[in-house]
Amino acid sequence: MLTSEMIYSARERIRPYIFTTPLIRTQLLDEALHCRSYMKLDTMQITNSFKIRGALNRMLTLTRKEKDEGVITASSGNFGKAVAYAAAKLGIEAHIVLPDTAPEHKRESIRSYGAELILSTLSERFAVAEKLSREKGWTLLTPFDDYEVMAGQGTAGLEIMEQLSRTDRIIIPVGGGGLLSGVAAAVKSIRPEVKIIGAEPAAAARYTRSIEAGRPVTLPENPRSVADGLQPLRPGRLNYPIVCSLADEIVTVEEDYLVRALR
Repeated sequence: MLTSEMIYSARERIRPYIFTTPLIRTQLLDEALHCRSYMKLDTMQITNSFKIRGALNRMLTLTRKEKDEGVITASSGNFGKAVAYAAAKLGIEAHIVLPDTAPEHKRESIRSYGAELILSTLSERFAVAEKLSREKGWTLLTPFDDYEVMAGQGTAGLEIMEQLSRTDRIIIPVGGGGLLSGVAAAVKSIRPEVKIIGAEPAAAARYTRSIEAGRPVTLPENPRSVADGLQPLRPGRLNYPIVCSLADEIVTVEEDYLVRALR
């Protein structure tokens, strides 16, 4: 179960390793949307992603035996980078299973932190990580389907509420659901009336389809989206009920809009 107490504990646990990221006003969005718009710049966080929050929190809760034996994870890239960085800081051996479609800069970042990089197909990466975990005795870390990972990601929500306490709604990118689960739990515990909206690529609409079906469903094929970090084929088992209970809406975004936003 994910609780607000877990999120506050996570903030204290990871505080020495990360920093509070800025929340900036965005004039172009103000003009387009006719409201005051802000962006939470976790791209300026350690390893350039919010993923370090969850990775650190999970790894700091490992037992001594688990730390000594090493960890493994499957990732689209950013969680792998975060685990590799955290492992280097904590003196833990790390192994990262990455899809063979991952950008070269993500591969190089992982190698630069001293972690072993293992390439797989997008659809098989989690199965490969699970198999190696059983065979080698490495602790399996999941990018989103873990309460301690969600709690770590939720620390971004605590920061948002401190930086902009009167916000009306927060839009959160959603892949497996770790960030959405954590931020929704954090924000709703402080101001339940804030609207939480998850945004996922239309090409990888695993939450939209699952909610329509009334249960978690697996996408029939590997999605092809410019949002390469938002391509899990299925909602997280632990994330799905949290998203259903706390997210006010899930919307899909077409590829041409994603590309325009990047530009």
